[in-house]
This record gives sequence, C-alpha cells and structure tokens, in this order.
Amino acid sequence: MYAIVRAGGRQHKVAVGDVLEIDRIDAKPGDSVELSTILVVDGDAVTSDPWVLGGVKAHAEVVDQTKGEKLVILRYKNKTGYRRRQGHRQQHTAVRITSIDSVSK
Repeated sequence: MYAIVRAGGRQHKVAVGDVLEIDRIDAKPGDSVELSTILVVDGDAVTSDPWVLGGVKAHAEVVDQTKGEKLVILRYKNKTGYRRRQGHRQQHTAVRITSIDSVSK
C-alpha cells in the first residue's frame, strides 16, 4: 500500500516506514503529524476521489530538523561593475511514515 501525499506545496509518494524530507514544519522530533492524501493505491484498487480521501490521512513522526544544500545566487551586469553574491539553505523536516488510513467506501 502506498499513497501520494501533499506536504509543503509538493507531492510525495510514501509507504509505511519511509523517511522523507519535506519543507520545514513547526514540530519537535518525536511529535506526530498528519499529511493529507491525494491518491491511495491498495493492491489493485486505486482511489483518487476527493470525497472519499477527505478523511484519509497519512500519519508521520518527526525524526529531525535539517538544512538542505547551499545554493549560491549570483547577480551580474556586464560592463557596469555590478556583482552581488547571496547564499541560501532551505530548512527541511525529516519525517517517518507510521501509518496510512484505509479507504472505507
């Protein structure tokens, strides 16, 4: 059984026991969070009806708060001496999927 969940404006394919990095959420390691499901595949049955999936959630446990790789942003204009350098590190939350609710029709 796996599900497609929405977290932080992105979609992730998850199964029970998977660890994934999502955009940072305000939770401490050990806390439990719920992720909304977009699609659930249980064996041969695929469910994507939003009315049925309204109550189906993927439950996850927060594992760690991390930072992503450093991105270097350079701005440059030719012949004017304009140069700017900026760095960015996106903050992530690592979560472990503990369970996915079953779809009841």
